[in-house]
Order: sequence, then C-alpha cells, then structure tokens
Amino acid sequence: MPKLRFAAPRERRAALITGGARGLGRACALRLAEEGRDIAIADVLVERGQETVKEIEALGQQALFAETDVTDEAAVQRAVARTVEAFGRLDILVCCAGILGWEKPFFEQPVAQFDKVMRINVYGVFLAHQAAVPHMLARGWGRCATITSGARFGSPNQVPYSVSKGAVYSLVQSLGNAWPRQGVLVNGVEPGRALTDMVVPRFTAEHLANPGTPIGRYSDPEEVAEVVEFLCSERNTYTTGSVWSVKGASG
Repeated sequence: MPKLRFAAPRERRAALITGGARGLGRACALRLAEEGRDIAIADVLVERGQETVKEIEALGQQALFAETDVTDEAAVQRAVARTVEAFGRLDILVCCAGILGWEKPFFEQPVAQFDKVMRINVYGVFLAHQAAVPHMLARGWGRCATITSGARFGSPNQVPYSVSKGAVYSLVQSLGNAWPRQGVLVNGVEPGRALTDMVVPRFTAEHLANPGTPIGRYSDPEEVAEVVEFLCSERNTYTTGSVWSVKGASG
C-alpha cells in the first residue's frame, strides 16, 4: 500500500457484483478476489455464475451466487442480505449487469424495448446502490463502480442503450457527491469496446483484428477490471463522481 494519508487499513472486504457471471463482471470479480475480497455474484445466468464462484474459490476467497434479476427490487435486496449474512459485511459494489438491446433505427424501437433496456441498465444500478450503500455508510467506508459507455453521447441505432448510459453517467455523478465525507465513493468506468459476449458476435474477425481505434485493438475485460479494482480499493482516496475512460484513446 502506498503511503496515502487518508487510505483505510487494508482488510478482507466483501464485494457484490451484478452481472458478475461473465464478461466484464466476471473479470472484475476475479480481479477483486485476487486482491483478497470475498465476492457475491448477482446474475440471472445460473450456470455461468456458479462457474465464476468456483474460479473465485480457487483463488482462496469465499464466494456465493445469488440468482438476481436486477430490475426486481426485492431480489436485489435479497442478494445484498445474503452477502451480508455470508460475509458479515458489504464494502464494495460493482454494477456490470446490462444489455445492449436492439440495434435498430429510432422508429423501429418499440416502447417495450426502451423500457426493458432502461429497467436493466438504469433501474438495476439505482436499486443496487439503494440496497448496498447503507451497509457501507454504517461501516464508514465503501466503494462503488458502475460500467457506463461512450454511447451516452448518442447513437442513432442504439437510442434506448444510449439514453440508459447517459442516465447512468448522471447517476454516478450525483451519488459520487452524496457520501464522500462518510467514506463512500461512487464512480463509473467507460470501457469503449471490450472483447466480451456483448461485443465479439457483432463484428467480423477482420474488424476485431483492426477496429480502427488509436491503440489498434479492443480491450480485454481484464484491462477494464484493473481500473475497477483501483476505484474500489483502499488506494482510491480522492476519486468520486468520476467516469474513467478505458477506451484506448483520449476522451
């Protein structure tokens, strides 16, 4: 640990990760486990979630899987309660649950599709923070990180997704200013495109080999997880209400 005046003592903390069964969520779960965190995976993907739990346990950490629809307030509350019951605490929240939705022009996007994307991508983050943060405030320390997207600037064929990520950006900034004096810091991470199940099937192998980004490639999920781990660590003593770019480019 660097000599940071305001860093909390390093402890065996507990983290809840929504969407932690695969992709960025899984990478974040494993990276946090490597740092000695116990991990609760909240996801609808039961088999994948249980596989991730086994990987975490192989790293010597406690882990559990809670089947959770993040749009269901009661289910989110249950996942938090299970985490606290199993580990005796909840210090870290990472919100990775999300969907892309339809990639279609605006007039081909039904209200039901807009509602579905907003409920998972926005309500899920809202509900997770409402359920988890009180436990952090009670202990006087907490870290939250949520995955957002550059689509928040607008994408005509992804309007529901774009709007949802713009809302998440605003939510992160609002909550980031809510509790820093009580020791709870809230941030976001904007990963550009990472090589996950959400991204890889949408593109040809030729495009993935040379996507035209300044750095010349898309990221591995583990590269994004490095930034999430820092934001959720004792080493983060002064960053709150920020959205960190991990895009292989400026901006």
